[in-house]
Amino acid sequence: MSTVKIAVIVGSLRADSFNRKLARAIAKLAPADFSFHQVEIGDLPLYNQDDDANPTAAVVRLKSEIKSAQGLLFVTPEYNRSVPGVLKNAIDHASRPYGQSAWAGKPAAVIGVSVGSTGTALAQQHLRNVLSYLDVPTLGQPEVFIQMKDGLFDAEGSISEGSKEFLQGWMNKYVEWIKMHTS
Repeated sequence: MSTVKIAVIVGSLRADSFNRKLARAIAKLAPADFSFHQVEIGDLPLYNQDDDANPTAAVVRLKSEIKSAQGLLFVTPEYNRSVPGVLKNAIDHASRPYGQSAWAGKPAAVIGVSVGSTGTALAQQHLRNVLSYLDVPTLGQPEVFIQMKDGLFDAEGSISEGSKEFLQGWMNKYVEWIKMHTS
């Protein structure tokens, strides 16, 4: 059995990020033949088209990690009703120069958690629009808009029993989605 490599892009740099915790916890719900790797995006310079011909080592690494993955998982907070700038910066870097996108054709899903009552619904919608343009087939259903509340994660950092059944169902659909696009 070969391992399905998933590149996880977390749109938050905060060390104690709820979304980083969600990325780790959701990966625990995947089958053993799926491997999740969080891609570093905090060391990328601001995107500048003048640098396309001579990208930094961080940009080369980012594009390599995306290209070597069979699937993508975006885990994003919502800042000002959209995606964080650091996430958009990473998307721009890996999609350029024009015609050399590392994202193209990679199946993906988008999830997120926020303290707001609508979770990350608007950020996810914006991200889905961008991913559609970049030719990233993105899982549409079920949608996951999680409001951060005490008890979402248990003491070991896993999804607590109250949310586990729903998120396990989401993971099962995600696995099907990735396998449908990679077989």
